[in-house]
Amino acid sequence: MPQPPTRLTDEIGIALSNLADSATGVMTPTLRLGVTGLSRAGKTIFITALVHNLLTNGRLPGFVPASEGRFIGARLAEYPDATIPRFAYEQHLATLTGNPPTWPEGTKRISQLRIVLKYQSAKWWSNMRGPATLNLDIVDYPGEWLLDLPLLGLSYAEWSKDALERAQKPGHLAEASEFLTELNTVDVKGEATDVLAEHLAAAFTTYLRRSREHGALSTLPPGRFLLPGDLEGSPALTFAPLPLPAGDIPRNSLYRMLEQRYEAYKDRIVRPFFRDHFARLDRQIVLVDTLRALNTGAAAVSDLETALTAVMACFRQGEANPIMRPFSRRIDRVLFAATKADHVHHTSHDKLEAILNRLVANAAKRGRFAGADAKSMALAGIRATTEGTIREDGHTLPTLVGTPIAGEELDGTVYDGKTEIALFPGDLPARPDSLFEDGAPVDLNFLRFTPPQRLERNAAGDVVLPHIRLDRAIDYLIGDWMA
Repeated sequence: MPQPPTRLTDEIGIALSNLADSATGVMTPTLRLGVTGLSRAGKTIFITALVHNLLTNGRLPGFVPASEGRFIGARLAEYPDATIPRFAYEQHLATLTGNPPTWPEGTKRISQLRIVLKYQSAKWWSNMRGPATLNLDIVDYPGEWLLDLPLLGLSYAEWSKDALERAQKPGHLAEASEFLTELNTVDVKGEATDVLAEHLAAAFTTYLRRSREHGALSTLPPGRFLLPGDLEGSPALTFAPLPLPAGDIPRNSLYRMLEQRYEAYKDRIVRPFFRDHFARLDRQIVLVDTLRALNTGAAAVSDLETALTAVMACFRQGEANPIMRPFSRRIDRVLFAATKADHVHHTSHDKLEAILNRLVANAAKRGRFAGADAKSMALAGIRATTEGTIREDGHTLPTLVGTPIAGEELDGTVYDGKTEIALFPGDLPARPDSLFEDGAPVDLNFLRFTPPQRLERNAAGDVVLPHIRLDRAIDYLIGDWMA
């Protein structure tokens, strides 16, 4: 799948925006980091943990500037674009550390945050000018929006054909049945009405929502149907795929109406997002709820691979060019992160990473060809469990110790959100290819846990948020900029 096409006006707009960014960072370089995630992958938790650990000099042994004693500290700063909502770091932290602690709500819109990092350079000649600073601009946006970008390269007829073929596949037919039934009752060349368009759009949205609940990702576009925000009910979000009819298509037909609305969706919603935000990133992390797909089965795993490959095709990738950077940014590093590594024992972390490597193999190959670097990692922005062991049938089994969220159920037991348990999570396959060959899901005891109930504090009185490999992720994404 090719990168989303851009118009001359798009490129001019991107260049002007990059120039404006450069102007605000004349004295201090600025690194724009995009954070997105697919299917409840934990974007809000990751950003909150990243910012908190940088602000409080958290436990980050894998973050080279910190381990070498060169990282001085960080502070939050005013973001230069006053039209973009601010990432609510303080509110999310209060939710995570409250009594009782709860997980914050997920990402429903774009938000941004600027954090200024102060450090000593590893280069002696740079230190002659004193400590250096770096503006880290974090751009948070829903993964559903990212999956919309391939639409820029598809006509209405092409998108409709793909969407309808997918809806009729065995793995999707159950979720799509009501929409397909509704579709069979309409005359696509008949006269268009708003009521008919609304009925079709509502049925199609229900299908998309059910697909997301069952772990399907490539079926989700148009993403704003699931997260409409202020656009709910607008004509730009009131369309659905239709089969291309034979012969001449009347101008006032249902097909022409929905075709126009599809094009409006691309031009007024998807294209501005690409131009104003996505095309101006330097680095990107894609958070992936790999375990959920594994627990669902081979079809969900295959679908996840398709979605990740499509995601990678959308990035404007390439080697960073300092001369051209004021005009044209390129993403030179992409980190794919399998989140919720705290839901499996540490002996399975490398297996989880290997599975993600297999899922993004095609996507990473595309990035390397363009001159960018891509890496996979298993992590947990905030660790919700600890580890222990239990004896069962004469065997010692590794366990996770944590408090399941109220309403979680396993083997007939429904948890109350207060009781701590020891759970054997199961084993991940040592051979990732088996996930695409076997029809049965991986046998995992998969539960959602509450945030950690008891948190330590450091010498300064700041809460310490436990994590898994967050420090390595931070180093990969920004460490070289602080060399």
